Amino acid sequence: MENTDKTTRKASPPIKVYCLPEERQQVAANARAVGLSLSTYLLNVGVGYQVRGIVDHKQVEELARINGDLGRLGGLLKLWLTNDARTAQFGESTIRAVLSRIEATQDQMIGVMQDVVRPRSER
Repeated sequence: MENTDKTTRKASPPIKVYCLPEERQQVAANARAVGLSLSTYLLNVGVGYQVRGIVDHKQVEELARINGDLGRLGGLLKLWLTNDARTAQFGESTIRAVLSRIEATQDQMIGVMQDVVRPRSER
């Protein structure tokens, strides 16, 4: 059996960084925003790794809900366009309302997607 002593991070001396309390809060906030510990965040930035953020789960749930709404509205429109007997009682005004609702839901989805994609600093 070969005994190889590998240096670990815990056994290595830490790097101290002097900063103001406001700067520390900003760095800590940036680390939280991407879902990393302060130490891991600073190490990743220091060695040049690209730090990627995590997507807000609430926004993903909102997108899934909006997508479901669009699917249901699209299904109603499709039934009407195929002259399905179940939609015979729907008039033109009802269909125009469905189309308007689809447009509004698409706008809502675009807004949530922009919130997910746009960096937090630009919000």
